[in-house]
Amino acid sequence: QVQLVESGGGLVQPGGSLRLSCAASGFTLAASAIGWFRQAPGKEREGIACLSTSGENTAYDDSVKGRFTVSRDYAKNTVYLQMNSLKPEDTAVYYCATASTFYQYCPLIDGPYDRWGQGTQVTISS
Repeated sequence: QVQLVESGGGLVQPGGSLRLSCAASGFTLAASAIGWFRQAPGKEREGIACLSTSGENTAYDDSVKGRFTVSRDYAKNTVYLQMNSLKPEDTAVYYCATASTFYQYCPLIDGPYDRWGQGTQVTISS
């Protein structure tokens, strides 16, 4: 079965950290560009981080640049989003997605991504 399963969300105080995981089954992440997206209540889904197909290039939205890091573990067929210095405005449902088309430079828009996880809730609150 082809699927992406996110985990690692939760409730964290401002300034804290979380690491989200996205495990793939039924296909290999090594052949995919990977994107992380989030959707806050009442807002549109936005792309925040991505990793190119080769793994050589990343891109980050300005809102998370310097705080979030995307990485991939080939052996575990899993991608991660390390989130540090979390802010209340980071509260959202977070999704991972993959694109089967080769991307040397990954896109931060959702159109190119053809597989999506179910999402995991991240809440930043004191």
